[in-house]
Amino acid sequence: MERPIVVGVDGSPSSRDALRWAIAEARLRGCPLKAVTAWHVPWAGYEGVPLPDDLPSEMERAAREVVAEAVARLGADAEGVDIRAVVVEGDSARVLIDEAREACLLVVGSRGLGGFRELLLGSVSQQCAHHAGCPVVIVRHHGEEAGKSEVTAGG
Repeated sequence: MERPIVVGVDGSPSSRDALRWAIAEARLRGCPLKAVTAWHVPWAGYEGVPLPDDLPSEMERAAREVVAEAVARLGADAEGVDIRAVVVEGDSARVLIDEAREACLLVVGSRGLGGFRELLLGSVSQQCAHHAGCPVVIVRHHGEEAGKSEVTAGG
């Protein structure tokens, strides 16, 4: 079986650009595409504050909707490409790196937070670029009105 392209999808404009780019690349290579979304239960904020029992299932359902909507928005652009949605509980970067173990390419969007926030939190795209076992393409979004994106390859 052909090794897939893995693309991170979180519903953001940069991840939609990454998905669009990954679909075009999968079509060129004739390989399948795994559209991956990670989710996790947020910290409650205060000790002893119970989380609703159905929160994990609701978060997983919402993650599945994010992937389905992102693919549906592309309409005919996604036709002819074998796309499999993968929804996994966990840290976004770790999930993408794990899912890309057998991939020919990992594609991620970049929100471009920059500055102190990115230094403090680290970015998913940076973590993937440094730790993925396959080549990584980072698609940077440059605004809805411009309809432009920039691609950076690494790995």
